[in-house]
Amino acid sequence: MMRSIFLFGAVALLASCSNNQSENKTVSDQPAATAASASVQLKDDKLNAIYQHYIHLTTALTNGDTAEAKVAGLAIETGAKELKGADALVSAANEIITAKELESQRKSYSALSNSFIALLKNSGLSSGELYVDYCPMALNDQGAYWLSNVKEIRNPYFGASMLSCGDIKETIQ
Repeated sequence: MMRSIFLFGAVALLASCSNNQSENKTVSDQPAATAASASVQLKDDKLNAIYQHYIHLTTALTNGDTAEAKVAGLAIETGAKELKGADALVSAANEIITAKELESQRKSYSALSNSFIALLKNSGLSSGELYVDYCPMALNDQGAYWLSNVKEIRNPYFGASMLSCGDIKETIQ
């Protein structure tokens, strides 16, 4: 009986994410994202520097690499201390640095993303475009946003297990 309930729950979970195409993808094949990040330019130079580390953090979490996420988190924290109104960004980056496990980093990443997206919208872009992506299943079905420089969904909240789960909710130009 319990096995049937578990299997039904697992099937429902996978079915609820309509964009899930493959569980075996990795982000190591992400040259398009690297090239896209080079074509994006934020109006605020300090925020633009943080953006490069944000992409690094997103890739680390997508790959499930806690050590690399801490490196990116430290760079974000250092850069965010130079920005006015970035206290929430500093705090969330610090939580990523001190987190003991990947799931805690991903939870803090949600707060960091929300703060970064707000700062970005306030500043604006000089060139390129960014996508505000959303996964309704992230954080135990609370849902969470993240910023991407490519249209392809690469979910940092689930990594390889549900790499393409999510939708683009907004385009920032």
